[in-house]
Amino acid sequence: MTTATAVALGILQGITEFLPVSSSGHLALARALLGYDLEPGMTFEIAVHFGSFCSIVVYFRKRLAGLFHGLASAIVRCGSSFAAYRADPSVRFTAIVLVSMLPAVAVGVTTKRYVEHAFVNPMLTASLLLVTGTALFSTRFANGRRAVRGGRARPGDSAPQVSTPGCNEEGVAPGRPVTLRSGAWIGVAQAVAILPGISRSGATISTGLWLGVRRDELAEFSFLMVLPVLAGATLLESLELVLAGRPVVTTSLAAGFAASFVTGYLALASLIALLKRSKLHYFGYYCWALGLIGLFYFLTTRV
Repeated sequence: MTTATAVALGILQGITEFLPVSSSGHLALARALLGYDLEPGMTFEIAVHFGSFCSIVVYFRKRLAGLFHGLASAIVRCGSSFAAYRADPSVRFTAIVLVSMLPAVAVGVTTKRYVEHAFVNPMLTASLLLVTGTALFSTRFANGRRAVRGGRARPGDSAPQVSTPGCNEEGVAPGRPVTLRSGAWIGVAQAVAILPGISRSGATISTGLWLGVRRDELAEFSFLMVLPVLAGATLLESLELVLAGRPVVTTSLAAGFAASFVTGYLALASLIALLKRSKLHYFGYYCWALGLIGLFYFLTTRV
């Protein structure tokens, strides 16, 4: 892989990792269209996924620092009191994140071989992009459901103005904070997104919106919950490469990492802004279009 190709694919990964359009789906289709070997290029994917990991850490650095400080303070303050730990917001949020990663870990460990085979099937990838598009489009109706089901805003919280039935007299649908139950269901959505063509951010955010989670907290949770998964996957795949003695092209990997990091940071900031303005469903049109184009192309050229 040339440096220019690595940069191009790194940019593609960085943009699509956070925008709800499936980075894995784009990379799989890109390999097929560019004529590369469709076997997953794990070495390169480790580099670009690590770039995405770093962009999340940098973007949410203040929140992460606050969580680590809160956890350290809770250990000192709470001692052996389990009830005190449960009441601590940093401990509670961290526990929800850890629970949310369990489905992805279970699916990743038990279905790794099957998932890798899925990446070599561009028809499947294009079809699953249609599923992602449908999930994203459905979020345009999630505001009304969230308002009808209720949910109280916490002091100082803000929420988007909407004009759907069931909102309060100010037209505000405040939603709820992430709970252990909603975090677990969002974790299931993240596990499903291991398939190429299913957007991780699209699946988790769509699920959270239908569960009535507040948009500002949902955006933060959706990206913080993937950090343990990305860290664990990167570590395991790196160990496999080292033990297998596979060669590493440093220049291409560094270029891919840098491109993924920079574009990922910008895409992350853009998605959070769009989510707060209730614009997520527009990405559904893009996924539908890309999926249909992919199906048409591979049906007509690979008969």
